[in-house]
Amino acid sequence: MLKKRDLYEVPQLYELMAHPEVLPFIRHKAFSTDELYFQTKQMMEQEERGLLISRTILNEYQHPIGTINLFDIQDNKGFLATWIGQPYFGKGYNKHAKEQFLEELFLISGIEAVFIKIRNNNLRSLKAALKLPYMIAARPLYPETYNAVNQESPVYELFVISKEQYFLYKQLTGATGDGEAVV
Repeated sequence: MLKKRDLYEVPQLYELMAHPEVLPFIRHKAFSTDELYFQTKQMMEQEERGLLISRTILNEYQHPIGTINLFDIQDNKGFLATWIGQPYFGKGYNKHAKEQFLEELFLISGIEAVFIKIRNNNLRSLKAALKLPYMIAARPLYPETYNAVNQESPVYELFVISKEQYFLYKQLTGATGDGEAVV
């Protein structure tokens, strides 16, 4: 479902990214395949230096359908950014990709907390985020981070997923790493 980023997937991802229901909500927009090639190459180099973690989301046929990234990593915390192509909206890919990525971040990469900032007007992402029971509002716990992402005016809702909260939820529900409950 997830794989490290690769340049060969750029044309497919660009086609999905350019959709008007997707492009406005992407953190690093590209307006041509050349621009996306350049951005992807930069991201791959930044990942080698430990500055970010970026994965391609694949469907069941191993075709690229979006990306999931952890940016601005500091003190074992970072900001999550995800996008899925419009043909794949509402099919469960987003939730499954997030859970798989969180497992990698917390178990392999040593990340302790993941912030998710969502524009107040991005109702699709807010709705998807609220489906994650292990995610909580970050404003009371991290007021300095909330204020930093909303310097000019409150544009973003800020959420956090901590390693402890995530695994506590998994333990209490008996959920496995693949999103399935153990019976």
